[in-house]
Amino acid sequence: MFIATPTTRQRHAVSNSAANETHDVIETRLWLEEHDWLYRLLRSADNVSPTFRFPDLISASVSLLFAHSDAATRIFRFLGTELVLRSPDTPRRRESMWRHQYWLLLDLQRSPANRHPNPKFQLDQLTTACVALCRAEDGSGTAILRQARRNMAERSHHGQDAPPG
Repeated sequence: MFIATPTTRQRHAVSNSAANETHDVIETRLWLEEHDWLYRLLRSADNVSPTFRFPDLISASVSLLFAHSDAATRIFRFLGTELVLRSPDTPRRRESMWRHQYWLLLDLQRSPANRHPNPKFQLDQLTTACVALCRAEDGSGTAILRQARRNMAERSHHGQDAPPG
């Protein structure tokens, strides 16, 4: 797993050969409210055959948001009107997402909308926005589970989801 938010201890714990490998999942953080909602979805009776884990659920949230042509507008509107009003000390949980969805958020993080004179939002805030917006649109999580299936099929089609042999 590639860590997008390394700490000093983590940086030294990773060997040079491991650091040079291609990684499929990227570490992120998720604000507690959104994490708890995804955890309930993870444990729900609807999450079966297969049972999707956090990287699948987070990535599905990102994919669902980016399916809209105005994804950036929606995300920055949420960040600027709702997330900004939360305490910056809100606890976050360490989770992972698939690399493809990380690239989408990384492009958004590097976009002009996230540069001076605009406030600078971090990966955890962008990730949280995607989950929160999906939750607001479909509180049942059905769309996320459906998208997780599509994402898995897409990864499998490209040979990226096969376990090491």
